[in-house]
Amino acid sequence: MKTAKIKHYMHKTTQVLKEEGFKSFTTRTKNFVKFNVLTRSKPTYNDILFINGCTLPHPTRYRVVHQIEQLASYGLSATCIDSSQLKEEYFKYYRGFVFYRCPVTDEVRKFIKLAKEYNKTVFFDIDDLVIDQKYTDTIDFVSKMSKEDKAFYDDGVNRTRETLSLCDYAITTTEKLAEELKNYCPNVFINRNVASEKMVEYSLAAMDRVTKANNKVYIGYLSGSITHNPDFEMILPAITNVMRKYNNVYLKIVGELDIPNELEKFKDRIDVAPFVEWQGLPEIIASLDINLAPIEESIFNEAKSENKWIEAALCKVPTIASNIGAFKHCIKHGEDGVLCENNVDEWTNALDKLISDTNYREKIGDNAFNRCIKKNVTTYTGRNLVEYIESKLSKNIAFVLPTTNISGGVNVVMKHIAILRNNGYDAFVINNDVDNEDIINNDGKIYVISRKKVKLNARIDTMVATLWDTLRVPLAYPKVRNIKYFVQNFETDFYPYGQYAKIVANQTYSTYKDIDYLTISKWCQNWLKDDYGKDSIYAPNGINLKQFSYKERDFSKKKIKILVEGNSKDHYKNVDESFKIVEKLDKNKFEIHFLSYQGEPKKWYYVDKFMHKVPYDQVGKVYQDADILIKSSLLESFSYPPLEMMCTGGLVVAVANGGNVEYLKDGYNCLFYEQGNIDDAVDKINELVDNEELRNTLLVHGKETAESRKWESIEKDILNLYI
Repeated sequence: MKTAKIKHYMHKTTQVLKEEGFKSFTTRTKNFVKFNVLTRSKPTYNDILFINGCTLPHPTRYRVVHQIEQLASYGLSATCIDSSQLKEEYFKYYRGFVFYRCPVTDEVRKFIKLAKEYNKTVFFDIDDLVIDQKYTDTIDFVSKMSKEDKAFYDDGVNRTRETLSLCDYAITTTEKLAEELKNYCPNVFINRNVASEKMVEYSLAAMDRVTKANNKVYIGYLSGSITHNPDFEMILPAITNVMRKYNNVYLKIVGELDIPNELEKFKDRIDVAPFVEWQGLPEIIASLDINLAPIEESIFNEAKSENKWIEAALCKVPTIASNIGAFKHCIKHGEDGVLCENNVDEWTNALDKLISDTNYREKIGDNAFNRCIKKNVTTYTGRNLVEYIESKLSKNIAFVLPTTNISGGVNVVMKHIAILRNNGYDAFVINNDVDNEDIINNDGKIYVISRKKVKLNARIDTMVATLWDTLRVPLAYPKVRNIKYFVQNFETDFYPYGQYAKIVANQTYSTYKDIDYLTISKWCQNWLKDDYGKDSIYAPNGINLKQFSYKERDFSKKKIKILVEGNSKDHYKNVDESFKIVEKLDKNKFEIHFLSYQGEPKKWYYVDKFMHKVPYDQVGKVYQDADILIKSSLLESFSYPPLEMMCTGGLVVAVANGGNVEYLKDGYNCLFYEQGNIDDAVDKINELVDNEELRNTLLVHGKETAESRKWESIEKDILNLYI
């Protein structure tokens, strides 16, 4: 496929140099660099990425650059790249993608598949019927291609159709195009071609600079490409008629056009100019008195846009156009343009009236300008496009994490994201840290955007704070619609007395902003209401039974394995107390394991086996390998380790706290000991070893408790938090 790309660009280079000259080739190269080199700065999270598959500058400008300007004028951020530069990593930096005239490649197929997996919306944009040979074979220019050139051209057409078929929705320019596109993509939106702000600026400046001769009438035909020769030949008799009748009529031809022999006698009144860049076109148009826009009747031509009318209208030049397709839809005959059936008499009469009646000519030009300046310019016409695109984009939900390091709270967020994604949401992580690496776990890949490495510039439907110091992100971001605060613990007590962070954390429960509080703990729900007057939405916490699968234990073995879990640096985890209990256990009877995601063992800890930052998909094996968990935490919103231990068939000795009493019951599925009473904890551990009947009771009820908490059974509750 890479070889095909190289051949494609070599062929296009040769074709452009041959047909349009070195100047046009240079301009296209500049555009390529603009789209692909100059945009490789700091990544930005935008709404839309346009992937441009067209090598022609004129349609690319209208369908990529101008639509980006339309979106920007109504609040959607967008940027563009050339299709050859498409990379897999781009999928996480945009909410949706627009493939413009893009022939399929292996990379395009893979990218669209990936985008859909993550509920990103994929649009296809086209402004010509270059999607099927049944259309392109009707073009006279195409039929005259060499066998080799036509095979290459047809391959591009067929691969463009395949990209269209892979996309969710299509955007196009005219009614006829929409009608035909529906045969390939049922949902098609019409967004007509419009002028850019710069086009208006250059047109106004051109009118100021150009002075028209009072005794001359200039008729202009701006062909653009050699495919338009048959259109001109169709009205050639009418042009010959008026040039023969009026000695003051001049013809100006711009672009690729073969001058027919019939006009040889008028050569002293014919100006021929080569193709010009769009910035220079208004000056030529402003020098005209009448603009010609003939098109032969065909399905392909009916699908073409009204660009020629727009470009002339901006310079107050009246247009005579064939009464076909977009011109028929756009032009109000006799008011802001003139429509003709494709016969010599109508074109002759229309030209005759415009040539002979200066007031009529100026009235139509003025009316065209006044309508075009407001109804056909990017700044005023983007609303419908924005509303259409917004209606098709999946709701994006961003969870702001202080870090993506493994922890119980982070794992809960990851599961919520997986559930949301499986239900059609575009859910992802905004990391307050520098880490921009995606997270891969049992639920697949969850993409991560680092605030320190990526600029946020897209609309976000819902932003979810997950810790007190992450709430400032949605509160400060202007493009977020809904703010939610996922409260997993009483974070005020994370800090000792005297630390300012304790006060700042507490403020987040009293914010005056309109935010929704969410929680997975009944305890959190209660204190939010009782102490802070905040209503909250509750959903139970869950567990993956497959990850923490059940395993029978043997308590007759020589050594019973004790597991201590927690960060030794966090005082509220109270890990020190667990190791004070360990100190009083018989080391000939017990083997001590320590699992920590953050802190290291302190020097005085007795540890036989230390496990640090174990990948979450391997944590289940750590619990399976232990027999009894000691959990001494003073503060937990929802304490996962006891549930994970019970799920694997282990036993739990713990201090009762707000985060575990929701599912732990002393003597039913665990044993509680009195916080600070080390001897009580030691007695409870020894009792578990000696009392088989008690063990069996706790194991049966522990397994039942775990079963009731499986994610599959509470998925609807999770979704209700965010809907």
